[in-house]
Amino acid sequence: MNKDGKTEDHALESVPHHLRHGWMKLSWNTAGIATTLVVLFLGALTSFTAGIKIAMVAGIFVASVGSLIGWACGHIAFKTGLSSTVMARHYGFGTRGSLIGSLIFGFMIIGFLALENALLYSGFRFAFGFHDTLINKLFVYGLLTLAWILITAYGFETVSRVSSYTLIAFIGLLIYITWKVVSKQADSHVFDFPALFPPEVLAGLGASNDLGKFIFCTNVLIGSAGALALVDADIGRFARSTSDIGVAAAVGNVALGVGMVFVGGVFMYAGMGELVTYYSTVMHMEPEMARKLAMSPDGVTAAFLLFGGGVGVVLMILAQSKAQVLNTYSGSLALSNLFDAVGLRTRRIVTVVIANVLGLVMVALGILDQVQAWLEILGVITTAFAGVMIVDYFVVSRMAGSNAVSQPELVNWAGVITTVIAATMAHYVLDRIVPIQFFTSLGMSFLLYPILRLAVFRPVFATDVGDPA
Repeated sequence: MNKDGKTEDHALESVPHHLRHGWMKLSWNTAGIATTLVVLFLGALTSFTAGIKIAMVAGIFVASVGSLIGWACGHIAFKTGLSSTVMARHYGFGTRGSLIGSLIFGFMIIGFLALENALLYSGFRFAFGFHDTLINKLFVYGLLTLAWILITAYGFETVSRVSSYTLIAFIGLLIYITWKVVSKQADSHVFDFPALFPPEVLAGLGASNDLGKFIFCTNVLIGSAGALALVDADIGRFARSTSDIGVAAAVGNVALGVGMVFVGGVFMYAGMGELVTYYSTVMHMEPEMARKLAMSPDGVTAAFLLFGGGVGVVLMILAQSKAQVLNTYSGSLALSNLFDAVGLRTRRIVTVVIANVLGLVMVALGILDQVQAWLEILGVITTAFAGVMIVDYFVVSRMAGSNAVSQPELVNWAGVITTVIAATMAHYVLDRIVPIQFFTSLGMSFLLYPILRLAVFRPVFATDVGDPA
């Protein structure tokens, strides 16, 4: 913390060792950002598409891969003390080249900020019955934005404290409300239900058979895991050891891929009938529209409020608030690097405000309508970006006989070109041949970057920035 108590930050510099923490404190943050209503919706979506068993297998697979990528990124951050986008200057991208990371990760994490805000607004409307007017939007979104700015402005210590308190309360309330809904359910398949969407819908999603269902679930979940890997780096710079961030990365990914997929699927399966009935009878919707709305991010929010009453309102606020301060925190770090890379160094409180303003703009542009497509493509890009940093740190710098560039290049074209090619090939060219797209993006990063870096865009190494180990 600074002397005035505000904005402990180190946004562009290494975090000193006396500010480092153990795995438990770090895990409040990694688990906190992975346990939200959006992720619960993804759990319901994957479970309804593939059935709970296949969704869980995919979730375990994504959690395993995400934990490894998260640890690798977090280890680099632990050794250098730098955030994800700043360490990209030294490993993989160069000063100006790191802009690609700031733009990708910044857009993704601020997009989550916008999405969670939109769900909170929708939940408040459902709970309190006020109309969707401009005045109400300004009031609710204004209060939310002010809250995230004020909490995040006080730095990592405050963010971590908020996440720890709210995560404990959220998990307790989540278990209670899920038990409450499941206990009413006479269906013996509540923990063993098959795919629920009609065959024509499954065919449109490429999920007509078991393999297709697994692939669909993996592609949906990997977007969140890719973002979490870069958050692991932002958190990992505060780690005391590599094992601390390794445990924290695993906790976050297990919460994302296992816990929230299971709870999201079971909760929505048990409560879907009652929620559709509510939409049809109380809100006078056509049955088809009621079912469509029930299986949406808004529907997940409504389910918690419908079944939880006052407890559900508290649950919604806890679920979103802990994630929002973490989203704002990581988003502001990405923006700090972006502005500094183009010569506009600014205080992080300014980037905190800008991150929230951009989130409001995304809400106005209707980001809720683009959730699935948005997550898939950004998941591919973030894994490519992380892959370049990982292979540069663990492989290329060692092969070149030095640890890191003392003064980063302006642009490391090998990293930029690799990321563009890997993401393009994964999502647009080889998606039918290798339908699990992050396999391509990550694999091409590992293979292509060393070739380009060591044979075409050769580095000039000097004294160390961080000692790979």
